[in-house]
Amino acid sequence: MSNTAAIPGPAKPADDEAPRPNASDVVPTLGRARAFTSRIDLRSHEDAGVRAALRRGVGKDLDAVPFMHRFVASWLTDEQTRNRDVQRAYYTVASLIAAQRRDQYAAAKNQAQTKDDPAGGPDQDASGPQNDPGPAAAKRNPPRSLGHAFADGVLKGGQGSGLRETSAETRLNLLTRQSVDGLHRHLPGAVRQLRERDVEIDWARLLVDLCQWRRRSATIKRIWLQDYHRTLQKDGERRARDQDDHQADGADDTGSTDA
Repeated sequence: MSNTAAIPGPAKPADDEAPRPNASDVVPTLGRARAFTSRIDLRSHEDAGVRAALRRGVGKDLDAVPFMHRFVASWLTDEQTRNRDVQRAYYTVASLIAAQRRDQYAAAKNQAQTKDDPAGGPDQDASGPQNDPGPAAAKRNPPRSLGHAFADGVLKGGQGSGLRETSAETRLNLLTRQSVDGLHRHLPGAVRQLRERDVEIDWARLLVDLCQWRRRSATIKRIWLQDYHRTLQKDGERRARDQDDHQADGADDTGSTDA
């Protein structure tokens, strides 16, 4: 009789063990992300108490922001509450939205437009935790990455209020080299740099990117950098065409005068 002990096989998961959610299950759709960021924007614009509570969360850890739960927690699904990266993304973006100047909120701009046009625009207050506008809303507002935002900041330089190209590229490259913790640490300064120059940020796109940073950072980094350089290149090409058209018009005028 052999004395060799039987080698146990791999342990089987318990029948009542909850399956780990797939990454795609916890990342919000762009439409839902827009609903969340629009709601935070509106509440921050309308209520000084909400604005102050959310602003206090800038740069802080999830466990250090109990004053934010009232405004953010209801937007998280059960699966998302088990994913720290996703929770952190929601809280970070909410705090950054609230930290803007009051006149920079989308709600403030919509209010000003409504005064000029009584017909007004869409009622943002209809957006709630259970309302996901879905793909249609995302198509109406094409997503723009943080790379687009930095390029916009450089292009504002022609108006005297933008970023120097070297400064923008250095900051963007710094962000793309970060881990999850590093990105959250450097993001408030980068966002402040952009918003001080009134550069618009697509908060919903930023939220989705932050949720996926640990798993898809290589792809997101590439997209940010490509968007930055392509936006600047397209603007350069447009300026060159405008210059050519201007010179051609000048030549035509000269020819007409000589005739």
